[in-house]
Amino acid sequence: MSELQIPQFIRIVADSDFDGLCGAAILKKYNPEAEIIFTHAAQIRNGSMDDYIDRETVIVDLPFHQNCGWYLDHHQTNRPTIEQLSVFEKNGGVIDWQPTPSAARLAYERAKNHADLGNFIELMPFVDALDSGGITLQEFIDDGDLMCFSRTLSQTESQYMIDIANLLATGLTIREIMILPAVVDKLKFQRESRKQLQQLVIENTKVINRLAICHLENTGYYSNGYLVTATFGDSVDACCIIHGYSDGEINDANRPPLSASFYANSFNMNGQGKYDLSRLATRFDPNGGGHVNACGCRIQDPGLEHNLTEWLSMWADRDTVLKIH
Repeated sequence: MSELQIPQFIRIVADSDFDGLCGAAILKKYNPEAEIIFTHAAQIRNGSMDDYIDRETVIVDLPFHQNCGWYLDHHQTNRPTIEQLSVFEKNGGVIDWQPTPSAARLAYERAKNHADLGNFIELMPFVDALDSGGITLQEFIDDGDLMCFSRTLSQTESQYMIDIANLLATGLTIREIMILPAVVDKLKFQRESRKQLQQLVIENTKVINRLAICHLENTGYYSNGYLVTATFGDSVDACCIIHGYSDGEINDANRPPLSASFYANSFNMNGQGKYDLSRLATRFDPNGGGHVNACGCRIQDPGLEHNLTEWLSMWADRDTVLKIH
């Protein structure tokens, strides 16, 4: 397909994080009439979104779905196979998969000649850095407005994310959005709760062979890898964060099932880009995956203890099993 063309779409399905938000907002800027639906990877893979995805749907920052019309993504484990690509394109689908720093960057590059994306210019470098492990330790410690704002985004805040995406699509800058009263309140809450979360991380994390195992399951708290690796510093090369609920359900955003997220320590030279953590995420869960430096999965039978034991075994042999050559 020519670079001058953009596939038609009436619906945008995007991931419920900063990358997905920006990707959706950019596409919405191009097509103001499009509907936005925020979801997460597991719901794409388990069929929960099947009724919302058709040839007039564009998917961004999520696993591939053969029924969509346009697919944009950058995750290693989401890259369609040659066979999938062939069938999809024969049926009229368009795939834009590139190893860009963020999926939003890919959407930006595709749409920049077709829509005025001036209000995204300041935002894009941060989104790229946040999604690709490019945030510096000092930036994380400083917890600036954009860093804090990123924590206000989640699937449980779907309408809030749709509102933000719509504001970006009308031309507001992220700085103008962050001074709105409703957003200011969320920023204040996130700054206060980060202190509580960091204490919880300290109390519930054990470092084993330079891997930080952080148990947040059944607490209602969630953390990204930046907080855990910043907290434990040079003593770890990566972290595994357990979250969700023992009795959770995959389609319940407020009470999801037990899951694990793996993150390389991007603040440590021995962390980022050295080991393929997606091999851990796909060891038991065929629907797990993501980036080599940041990925996740659902806890699989026979349970958490068994999964963790195997992951620790793989990590102990990481220079053979996980090392990127």
